[in-house]
Amino acid sequence: MELSATKRDVLGRAVGKLRKEGKIPAELYGKGIENAHLSVDSKEFNKVFEEAGESTMIDLMVDGKKTLVLIQDVSEHFLTGDVIAIDFYQPKLDEEVTVSVPIVFEGESPAVKDLGGIFIPSLEELEIEVLPTEIPHEFKVDISSLKEIGDHITVKDIPMPSDKIKVLVDENTAIASVIAKMTEEEDAAMSSAADVESVEVEGEEAKEAVEGEAEGEKREGSEASKEEESKE
Repeated sequence: MELSATKRDVLGRAVGKLRKEGKIPAELYGKGIENAHLSVDSKEFNKVFEEAGESTMIDLMVDGKKTLVLIQDVSEHFLTGDVIAIDFYQPKLDEEVTVSVPIVFEGESPAVKDLGGIFIPSLEELEIEVLPTEIPHEFKVDISSLKEIGDHITVKDIPMPSDKIKVLVDENTAIASVIAKMTEEEDAAMSSAADVESVEVEGEEAKEAVEGEAEGEKREGSEASKEEESKE
């Protein structure tokens, strides 16, 4: 995948003008290189980022020069969700990097299809250490092995495309499982317990508020008495 970028002199608050023009301010950094201030087209970046994510090397073209980089960090606007800043990282190709690679579940679980179980994914990404050129785009996991209620898949069950990949998560960590669907009685009991807990919390908060108000009135009365004594 390839993404074009241009060097920019606009810094600070002035980058707001770039964003209005459909550009995203970006930074390029890495070991042994000088940081560079860049800008990229927002539509082009969103298209590449959707496919590459933060775990796939891309070709960043800066003024005609190609550089292999990772999309290291993406900042989004807290209201609109629009990308407002990007960090590109240029790793040394002969040094291992730590990245989080997405886990993609495929297939169908007999425990879900035939027994009415509920599929519960518990890990969406797997942190690994590997050479930049060996980073997999994603880990595909077949869930057809989940045949009974209570079955689960662990990290050690994930097929590795290369023996050069070092997994940084305990191999016995569960990444997905199938649990039984709650009965109507269990669901009602849980809802009832949640309602009771909510009432207890609200009651405790109300009690604290009343006690706080009483303490405040007591303190004000004490201060008033002290003022009267002082006048006498």
